[in-house]
Order: sequence, then C-alpha cells, then structure tokens
Amino acid sequence: MDVRKIKGIIMKKIYFLLPALAGMMFGSSGIFVRTLTENGIDPTTLLFLRFSIAALVMFVCVLLTDKSLFKIKKEYLPYFIIAAISIVGLNLCYNEAMNSIHLSLAAVLLGTSPIFVIIGAYFTLGEKITVKKVGSMLLAIVGCILASGFLESSIGSISLIGVLGGVGAAIFCAVYTLDSTKVINKGCHTYSILFYSLILIVMILLPFTDFGQINHYVSINPVSNVLFLILHSFISFALPYICLTTALNYVESGVASILLSGCEPIAALIFGIVCYFEIPTFLMLCGLVIVIVALVILCKPPKKEEVRV
Repeated sequence: MDVRKIKGIIMKKIYFLLPALAGMMFGSSGIFVRTLTENGIDPTTLLFLRFSIAALVMFVCVLLTDKSLFKIKKEYLPYFIIAAISIVGLNLCYNEAMNSIHLSLAAVLLGTSPIFVIIGAYFTLGEKITVKKVGSMLLAIVGCILASGFLESSIGSISLIGVLGGVGAAIFCAVYTLDSTKVINKGCHTYSILFYSLILIVMILLPFTDFGQINHYVSINPVSNVLFLILHSFISFALPYICLTTALNYVESGVASILLSGCEPIAALIFGIVCYFEIPTFLMLCGLVIVIVALVILCKPPKKEEVRV
C-alpha cells in the first residue's frame, strides 16, 4: 500500500479522535474547579485565572496559525460581546453545577445544549424542527430525569441550584453556539471569535478578581500550584477548543458533536467515581446512556428529507 495512503488513513483516524479527546478534557474540568474552590478561590477569580491564561494560549495559536485573524471588522464587536457574556454565564453556571451535584449529571445537563440550539435556531435562523429532533429532545429529557436520581431520592436531597446551574450552562452554551454561527457565516474565523471574546471576558472580570486569593494559593506551593493553574486553563478550556476547531476542518460537524457530547459525560462519570467516589445507581447510568443515545440521534446528519413539524 502507498505510504501516503497509509499516512492519510492514520491522520483521518487521529482527526476523529480529536473531538472525543476534547470531550474527555471538558469532562475533567470538575477536578480543577472543585480543587480551586476548596482552596478558597471564588467563582469570578477562578474564571479570571482560566480565561486570562487561555487568552495567552489563543494569542500564540493565532500568531502561529494566521496573523491576519487578528484583523476584524467593527460589525463583529456585538457578536463578540454576546459570545463573551455567554462564555462567562456558561462557566459560572457549570462551575456551580460541578460543585453541587455529581460531575456526570452536570456534564449530562450541559450536554443537552443541542436541544436549546434547535429551539433557538428555529426562532433566530429559521431552521425547521423535525420529528427526529422532537423525539430526541423528549428522549434526552427522560434521560436527564433518570440521571438526576430524582426518581430514587427525596426532593430535598437533590441540589436544585446545581440542576439549575447545569440547565443554565446548557442555555448559555446554546446562545454561544448560535451567536458564533451567525458571525462565522459573516466570514469571521473561530479563533478570532474565541480570542477577542476572551479579551473582553478578562476585561470584564478584572475588577471582580481577588488577587489576594491568587497570591495565597500560589504561595502555598509555588511550582505545583502555578502548574495546576496552567493545566486548569489549558486542559479545561483552551486545548479542547483547539482540538475541536482543528477536527472540524476534516470531520463533519455532526460527527464531531456526537463524539464530543458522548465522551464528556462518560469522562465526567469516570472522574467522579475515581476522584470523588460518586457511585451512580443503575437508573442514573440508564439515564446517562439514554441522553447520549438521544444526542447521537440528534446530531447524526439526515440521510434523506425528514418530516417537519
């Protein structure tokens, strides 16, 4: 077999792994969030650390990829502002969810964002809602109810704030997706959107950041804690977006969404079991599987014209 052909097959498989890897990295973010929260870092300071470091990473990426991506049109600014607000809202809600409920449930709730994307796209982009989409949404809702443990626990034992945080994260994620879709259709590159959104986020969070908390955390163990902060930003935000963006150049968006949506809750489940002994019940596992199946059906590209509702 031709060496180039073999190399092409190998590279294609690697590109298919990138969305799955991104999902696993997103699924690990609970470890970083819980560790920093337990060490006295408040939510806004935590986000400032995550996004300021990520902004530097994205700056280097744009610098090495295409310097022309730094040039943007003034008409993009409103979209960047919406993207920045969406990212902050997503992360604040998701961090609250990860601190209040099982990591796997938080990831499952965030993973339902395609449902809100479909609803939002109907009103903002004019995209039709099909029978398959409705069926998938209902299936995902059933899965979330099972994954929450609601049927096996008393209402008081379930953190309402945590569940609302997960749902809020999914809504903000959908807003970011719709906003990004609009500005991408206008010719703006994904890296440009992410970089300038991060710059705006850092500017917004700067007045609310407690640098005393950062100094205290770093002073406890300078080398390992600084490394932990870098890994927190790199693994839970910057690198997953880079992997996903790179994969989208070679893999269909529907396939990438399936791999991302499926791997994130599974990774969160594994990290929750290994690191925090969050042992799910049988019904919770069934709910997790149902949600993943629903998202796979939802994200799978249609083979023929589907019935619209």
